[in-house]
Amino acid sequence: MVNRAVFLDRDGVINDAVVRGGSPLPPASPADFRILPGVPEACQSLKDAGYLLVVATNQPDVGRGTQTESAVRQMHETMSAELPIDRVEVCYDSAGGRRRKPEPGMLIDAARALNIDLQQSFMVGDRWRDIDCGNAAGCTTVLIDRGYIDRGYEERLHTQPKLRSRDLADAARQIKIYADGADRDSMLALNADPLIAGLTTNPTLMHKAGVRHFEAFARDILQIVRSKPVSFEVFADEFPEMRRQAVKIAGWGSNVYVKIPVTNTRGEASYGLIQDLTSDGVKVNVTAILTLDQVQQVAESLAQKVPAVVSVFAGRVADTGMDPAPMMRSAKDMLSGLPGAELLWASVREVLNIFQAGAAGCDIVTVPHDILKKAKVSAGMDLTALSLDTVRMFARDAAAAGFRL
Repeated sequence: MVNRAVFLDRDGVINDAVVRGGSPLPPASPADFRILPGVPEACQSLKDAGYLLVVATNQPDVGRGTQTESAVRQMHETMSAELPIDRVEVCYDSAGGRRRKPEPGMLIDAARALNIDLQQSFMVGDRWRDIDCGNAAGCTTVLIDRGYIDRGYEERLHTQPKLRSRDLADAARQIKIYADGADRDSMLALNADPLIAGLTTNPTLMHKAGVRHFEAFARDILQIVRSKPVSFEVFADEFPEMRRQAVKIAGWGSNVYVKIPVTNTRGEASYGLIQDLTSDGVKVNVTAILTLDQVQQVAESLAQKVPAVVSVFAGRVADTGMDPAPMMRSAKDMLSGLPGAELLWASVREVLNIFQAGAAGCDIVTVPHDILKKAKVSAGMDLTALSLDTVRMFARDAAAAGFRL
């Protein structure tokens, strides 16, 4: 089996970097080694999403003789005791070499040992060496901006990261983007995209895509999508038949979540069905939620530890003129006592919604294919460069139209 991984720099990502003389440096001793807030939860979230976690860290002070290898090992024992780390790669060289970041040797060695597909993996770091290393290895890179410039250290990037985040928890949320659609070829292509952590579909999308046989389509997708979560929705309107369909769908794969609408077409709540299914261990994705009362009722219906997704249609809330962000933050609080439940921002209308979902604390955001394509081009783009690109587009289109005055 080919694995996906998140490679993590250590200092400044997992533990606090010690800033001395304006420069971010590793802790001087095991007593100074402290895991940053939110890191254990972020690591567990990434593990739950199916990623291996590999720490890749330069520790050149050992090579320089100003730190001992024993002290570094003690720090890593502390780290591994607190975090679900699968492997630690360390480079003690102080003068370069294939394993010292920005060279990708540590990532390549870990990939060989753990059968990791680097192109479906991420490298998360706070320094230019981490980003260059991840880019050279073919990973999707995530820069954690620790504000070193504001703290007196000028950090210049040599190559650009694909994503930026405030901390590891924020990075973990960004990594969990789901793609919403029903076109077979697009779904399979997105499955191979390391930015996509899961796939969802529904009867409306399937009908628009020309799907005629529900089970045949689903089983065909699941032949390829074996590790990432996939959500398929029941289409009955009576609860007994919903339950029968849900149990059947859940049996198609361990990565399958069953979408259950929060009500049927008569407005009758499905909370009893949700409680029944999750009590039996069925992973559900409760969909079409638009009110906080519905979120609260769903939360009270879910089994404590069974994985579940609570899909709030934030985009449709916004269509009514209401800002969905405060609602999503409240929804997250309502689910805080359910370790298996994840909050999903659904009905994304624009690229901005992806970042709003992360800021609101959502675990997942579902993104339609066209908006995902736009995000990959425009997200994080320099506005001056975007202005110039826009002017060039106008010029090309005017020339193509053959306008004359």
